Formats: sequence, C-alpha cells, structure tokens
Amino acid sequence: MRARKILRLSGTDTRDFLQGLITNDINKIDQGLVYAALLTPQGKYLADFFVSAQGDYVLLDVDAAQAEALMKRLSMYRLRAKVEITMTDLQIACGTGPAPEGALADPRHEDLGWRLIGAEAGDDGSDWDALHVAHCIPQSGVELGPDSYILEAGLEALNGVDFRKGCYVGQEVTARMKHKTELRKGLRRVQIKGTAPIGSAITAGGKAVGTLFTQSDGQAIAYLRLDRASGEMQAGDAILHWQP
Repeated sequence: MRARKILRLSGTDTRDFLQGLITNDINKIDQGLVYAALLTPQGKYLADFFVSAQGDYVLLDVDAAQAEALMKRLSMYRLRAKVEITMTDLQIACGTGPAPEGALADPRHEDLGWRLIGAEAGDDGSDWDALHVAHCIPQSGVELGPDSYILEAGLEALNGVDFRKGCYVGQEVTARMKHKTELRKGLRRVQIKGTAPIGSAITAGGKAVGTLFTQSDGQAIAYLRLDRASGEMQAGDAILHWQP
C-alpha cells in the first residue's frame, strides 16, 4: 500500500466548505467512509481521497505524495470560511480480512475490505495490485494523474461522484461528459503476456492507442483510445488484448 497522510478539517463551515469543492456529497460521511476527488475548474483531476467524520472533525485520507499540494489548494479556497486545516500524525491501517473495531468499509468496492485511521499504520498483506487490477481501480499517482478526467478513470462506478449534490469545482465539465458526450477514452482491464514498465506506450498497428499501468497475474490496467484498441496490442515487449 502506498504511504498515506491524514488531514484534519475543523470549524463551523467545514462541511459547507467541502461540499462546494469535492465530487461527492459530504453528508454521506454520517453513514460511513466516502470516496471523492478534487478537480481543477476545467474538470481535471487534482487529488482523490477518503473522507470520514471524527466527532466534530472531518478527516481526509490522501496519498502522501499529494498531501501538501491538497492542503495548499484547500487553504487557497478557504478565504473567509471558518475552517482550519491541519496535517496530522494519524496513520492508516487496511485489510481485506475481519475488520477491527472502528474500521470502515472501503466504499469503492466490497473486495477492497476496510480502512482504519488510528495511531499505527498496518497492512494485512493483501495483494493490492491484484485487487486493483481485478476491479480496474485506479491508484493516486499511478493511473490517476494531472491529465485524468474522473469519468474516464471510472470514479463514478467506484462511488466517487454524486451527480445530485449540486455544484463543485469542475462539476460543469464532469456533468457534460456524463450527459452530453460518449467517452472515447478510459481505463480498462486488459490481458497481458509479458511485462512492461508502468507508463509504457501501447500501440496497435503502429498507432498509439494508450498507456500501460498496474499489472498482476496476466492482467493489467490500461488507459485506451477505445476506437483504436482492438486486436493484438503491444507495450514494450508485452502483448495485450482487450475485450470490449
């Protein structure tokens, strides 16, 4: 599991503040863990994270490499809102076996088990790459990067977007992609024979068709141009196939 950081938000305006920024409905944290993202005004990905309630606080569980940038972006949006944003020393434990007391179910897919914020980090040894590939679940800083659109990355199917919650940053572009266009690119699970480095270009018939990402047990996550991704494809020395 990649390293994580926990941000703590407090203050009387915290929920309203986040509701106007993130892709999911902040009020769902009263029922459990919420998966969401922060976008640019142009609808492109900045960060994804888990949101949870801790008493009067709201906690954001984010990839460690994104934590400082996320904190700065939230602080930029804060203006006069009564919100305090703090980087904590809290840790994340996660697993797919029996959940310990206080753990919350990962909202992206039932096979991803549970997450627990506390004083100690932990991992029960689950094969996370295999789980991510099996369910085509993107990871921060791997499949999800600055050029990503969250619908192409599959965040709607992973319960990361709420189309009924109202406005948020990047909402207009995301809604237009949902209702007025047909997605021509996106993350898909492919069959792979051999291996190639993450980020390898995928070609078919001499034409660029996408990018290869996480690989496990003969399968991989790939970002594909769906109209070109047919037949035998190559990424480095690896051979790929995708079944629409």
